[in-house]
Amino acid sequence: MEKQGEVRHVTVPKAEARPEDVSTIEGIVKASYETISGGVGVPRQWGRDRTLFAPSVRYISIGKDKSGAVKARTSDYQEYLDESDDFLVKQGFTEAELGRKIEQFGNVATVLSSYEGRVASTGKVVTRGVNIFSLYYDGKRWWIQTMLWDEESPKNPIPTELLGERKR
Repeated sequence: MEKQGEVRHVTVPKAEARPEDVSTIEGIVKASYETISGGVGVPRQWGRDRTLFAPSVRYISIGKDKSGAVKARTSDYQEYLDESDDFLVKQGFTEAELGRKIEQFGNVATVLSSYEGRVASTGKVVTRGVNIFSLYYDGKRWWIQTMLWDEESPKNPIPTELLGERKR
């Protein structure tokens, strides 16, 4: 039985990477949004999700502490799942891409992808911001090596060029 405030360990089922998920930069970004999104009570596609990320992936979220100082919070794959799964499933969190910019050099790429996060439990948009995907190609497929993100605020609006069709 879980204790109040205790983080539950999320089991990740084994899965094979889907070629359509990992053969292109666009495909892996699309799959990343699909795997964490779902309705209230709907388990996330963690097996599929795991196939997108390099074994040594790092998640880095930028935020402010109580004093207002900017801080980077870092986690590995399992830590991210353990900390986020409960909220995602209970609230029915869905994250949708608004627009993107891709920069590629050889076997490495960076994707700036604006997003909007909504919870089905209330129907409200609870977050907007920019995800930065650092990717590499191993000769057979793409891998997400790093996920870095910052949320939008009045002093930090999403740049117009990253909003695609959904301008402010």
